[in-house]
Amino acid sequence: MKNLIRLLIKKKLKISFVESCTGGLLASTITSFSGASKIFNLGFITYSNQAKIKILKVNKNIIRKYGAVSHECCSAMVKNLSKISRANINISITGIAGPKGGTRQKPVGLVFIGVKKGNKIWINKCLFKNKRRSSIQRATVRKALNLILSATK
Repeated sequence: MKNLIRLLIKKKLKISFVESCTGGLLASTITSFSGASKIFNLGFITYSNQAKIKILKVNKNIIRKYGAVSHECCSAMVKNLSKISRANINISITGIAGPKGGTRQKPVGLVFIGVKKGNKIWINKCLFKNKRRSSIQRATVRKALNLILSATK
């Protein structure tokens, strides 16, 4: 983690997050390290659909048609975050941390992580096998940190 923060500082990159199923764990993880203030711009927790619509300006038809846990919603979240934050690297997270709330089409452990750097956007679909809520949240944060590291190279 310290290496990631040092790398971001060295490259003069700012990061911002919008989190849903991780409830701020990614922001908390980053800010628990000294030097984070040099690279961390802002973080939102848009847990409800209403927050995604009102704060991030995700089109309500995207949520209605595809659901909040979808490639489409994750993409809208990260695009709109980048307009608000003006950070170099923006991350969006939406998923089902469980233990309830999953369906056959969208099981517990399904998480989408969006990364936007410059004009490039990557949406990563993850299906974490351990069905414990805290495990899914921690695995999501680890994956997001690895994606940030990849985006800085």
